[in-house]
Amino acid sequence: MENLTYFATYSLMEPRDSKSYRHLYFTCILFLYIMILFVNIWLVVVIVLEKALHEPMYIFLCNLCLNDLYGTAAFYPKFLHDLLLDSYVIPSYFCALQAFVVYSYVMCEFSILAVMAYDRHVAICKPLDYHSKLNRKSCGILLSLCWILPFLIMFIAVVLSNRYVPCKFQIDKLYCDNWSMVKLSCESTDTNNIYGFVFISLYFGVVVVIMVSYLKLIIACKASLECRRKFWQTCVPHLVSLINLTIAFLFDTMCNRYGSSDVPLSLRHFLALEMIMVPPLVNPVIYGLKLKEVRRRIFKMCNNWIRK
Repeated sequence: MENLTYFATYSLMEPRDSKSYRHLYFTCILFLYIMILFVNIWLVVVIVLEKALHEPMYIFLCNLCLNDLYGTAAFYPKFLHDLLLDSYVIPSYFCALQAFVVYSYVMCEFSILAVMAYDRHVAICKPLDYHSKLNRKSCGILLSLCWILPFLIMFIAVVLSNRYVPCKFQIDKLYCDNWSMVKLSCESTDTNNIYGFVFISLYFGVVVVIMVSYLKLIIACKASLECRRKFWQTCVPHLVSLINLTIAFLFDTMCNRYGSSDVPLSLRHFLALEMIMVPPLVNPVIYGLKLKEVRRRIFKMCNNWIRK
């Protein structure tokens, strides 16, 4: 049987706390994961079953929820397993898979939020062109790019990382990411550094484009009460999701690549977990409560099921 390489991920608890707090952490994390599964699956089901919600804005939202389910699947089951068995070891192949899923999830999230920003820009600034610019074909192309490009970018990144033979086996993080795997090598990692800088710059360029788009929307909405109403109802949730994800990803990336020992470990863990734990729970809640049509359809489905 072929020998496997194993890495040790960081434990959330000190050794002296493992017995007293391990089951408490497990219960809290399990409850959070169940909540994430419930709200995301529920919103996807509502959008799929309700034909009135088969509009571009809601289809993009459905993909955002599916991406949140995809991203959390790479973290929560393994993390719950570690807490339950008090084991923090991961095979190298699963570490590479986890890194691929986590960061392709983050990039898909940015991509879908960018498409949602474009959707709102056309809907508010050019309402007469909305159905011609965002028809079924164009939506299909945009969503295909949102999924395919991040997968392709992260596949190349993980392949580049796995070229190196590790000389260290301790990952100072609660889950595997691409840069943590690269740091385990004692060889030159210039190729990975350049590639990582290029694709991170690309996605922060996407964030800048989104922010400029929203700035134009704010300026356009000053002249119309109806535009302002649409902006507050549909664009504010996008901005909340985007700002939250951008701040978490930026600080996690900076701490991971350039952070020093002066950065508190608890802060580093918080930043690493925030972009995996918060968006999947917050996104469906703020969209489900903020968007009147989604909220109305949820109540309608609940009433129909109760009557049955």
